[in-house]
Amino acid sequence: MLDDRARTLLKLLVERYIADGTPVGSRTLSRTSGLDLSPATIRNVMADLEDLGLIASPHTSAGRVPTARGYRLFVDTMLTAQPLALADPSQLPPEAAAELAAVREQLHPDQPQRVIAQAASLLSQLSSFVGVVMAPRRDSVFRHIEFLRLGERRVLVILVSSDGDVQNRVIFTARDHSQGELVEATNFVNAHYAGLGIEEMRERLKGEVDALRAEIAQLMQAAVQAGSDALAESSDQVVVSGERNLLGVQDFGSDLGILRRLFDVFEKKTELMRLLDVSSRAEGVRIFIGGESHVVPVESLSVVTAPYEVDGRIVGTLGVIGPTRMAYDRMIRLVDITARLVGHTLSTRV
Repeated sequence: MLDDRARTLLKLLVERYIADGTPVGSRTLSRTSGLDLSPATIRNVMADLEDLGLIASPHTSAGRVPTARGYRLFVDTMLTAQPLALADPSQLPPEAAAELAAVREQLHPDQPQRVIAQAASLLSQLSSFVGVVMAPRRDSVFRHIEFLRLGERRVLVILVSSDGDVQNRVIFTARDHSQGELVEATNFVNAHYAGLGIEEMRERLKGEVDALRAEIAQLMQAAVQAGSDALAESSDQVVVSGERNLLGVQDFGSDLGILRRLFDVFEKKTELMRLLDVSSRAEGVRIFIGGESHVVPVESLSVVTAPYEVDGRIVGTLGVIGPTRMAYDRMIRLVDITARLVGHTLSTRV
């Protein structure tokens, strides 16, 4: 356990390093701590903190920097970030109110995929790091299906899910169909199958295919396959925005190996999916710090995440990815605001 003096100095060191990006020396802490301590006494405390693995001394400097373990202690016990009351912006600090206004202004209750893309872009813009959003798990129930003739033996299938998301698929048919036949098929499908899930539609078709007219049965089977393909393609989709922001981060700019590893993570997305999936199992904001978390794929990264809900059910996760040297209190607030407003926007769509 740290005594109050050691906790105060560790908190100051972490805050100073986050703000300046340069190793913090005992003289700096002596001037800013407000404690009646000499630089020599502070050096002794810093030596103890280093022995505990909370700070480290870079080879090029006499100052100290936080380790992953030091950041974790700081985040878990020294931050005072509180959940924000979104209903009354006048009660928020000016910076938080401005962030809330920016998120509200740009999140429009349109199609879910557009909201997700807007959220990732906003997280990136407001954090100056990388914004990442796991899209909502798609509802397999379709509210409306429509067939439109594109040309000889080419038909556009329009699938509208129960949550309002629209998917378009082009199919090729065994024979050419007139638009009149396609309208008839559209009316029949929506009268008898609307509101069913894809698998339920598939099972019903197996039992009814012999009783249906051949052209209706073929179009129905094509529609079911198109819906199944749409769900498979969108399953656990991750939207990433602002990867290039990391090129300007002081902590990464001179290390091409780290940058290469980061962009590999963003391109493949498998590790991002694993991290976001872990985040979706817990309530509220979570912070993963590279070097002490096996979930973060790169040691010098930190990830701040929060799940978002639609109609009271967790359907996805979003967050900010940046260096371990980040303003955690601000990132927590930004991610919390965005998660709650994304959930509200998707829940209130017409």
